[in-house]
Amino acid sequence: QVQLVESGGGLVQAGGSLRLSCAASGRTFASGAMGWFRQAPGKEREFVAATSWSGGTTNYADSVKGRFTISRDNARNTVYLQMNSLKPEDTAVYYCAARTGSLPKRDVGEYDNWGQGTQVTVSS
Repeated sequence: QVQLVESGGGLVQAGGSLRLSCAASGRTFASGAMGWFRQAPGKEREFVAATSWSGGTTNYADSVKGRFTISRDNARNTVYLQMNSLKPEDTAVYYCAARTGSLPKRDVGEYDNWGQGTQVTVSS
């Protein structure tokens, strides 16, 4: 079991940047892939980005490719999502997720553990 706590959300103007952090506890953190997902009001939860356990393989949704960067620091049990050039359509609750497998999957159902989410609001 991995416990996840997100932080770093907030209100930002379009074109701005935010960095989300996800602090993990639990002995499986360093061996599993980690992902970020988001959910806007009235919409389903969607994939944003994921990283393998080593950080050597990453996966991004087309909508954020080139603007967002996922990274992890296994020594600190933390995964990050650097978000640049933010757009109003990026507004959502962002969730950190962990899976026991090592590959950075895109499907919600592949992840076993979830954080409580952090709100990101981008104003136009």
